[in-house]
Amino acid sequence: MPCRLRVLVVDDHPGMLRAVCRLLELDYEVVGTLAVGCGLLEAAQELQPDVIVLDLNLPDSDGLTLCRQVMEKHARIKVILFTAMEDPEIRRLAFEAGAAAFVHKLALDDDLLSALERLDGNRN
Repeated sequence: MPCRLRVLVVDDHPGMLRAVCRLLELDYEVVGTLAVGCGLLEAAQELQPDVIVLDLNLPDSDGLTLCRQVMEKHARIKVILFTAMEDPEIRRLAFEAGAAAFVHKLALDDDLLSALERLDGNRN
């Protein structure tokens, strides 16, 4: 049996954090959660996720900056940025920052799982 993708989830809204974890737990290994961006690089180093599902807007930092930092320090980790904002410019900026995927929170079930399946398929 192939190894399941290891996922770190970062979102400041407790309900969203629980929902994302529940959605992922059947098919992926959720290795940790964070409610703020502070400590993300350290958690990435310690937990060694394959993917970070990262909220674009956190109370202490923004996802674009965090995505760039992850790419600089942990280039093998893929970042999926997700947000409730509907702005095509944000999507463009997310990919410029190095995001592997961009997911709208309203389409979370289908879009997040599809993005993870693509990343998992690229790994094998």
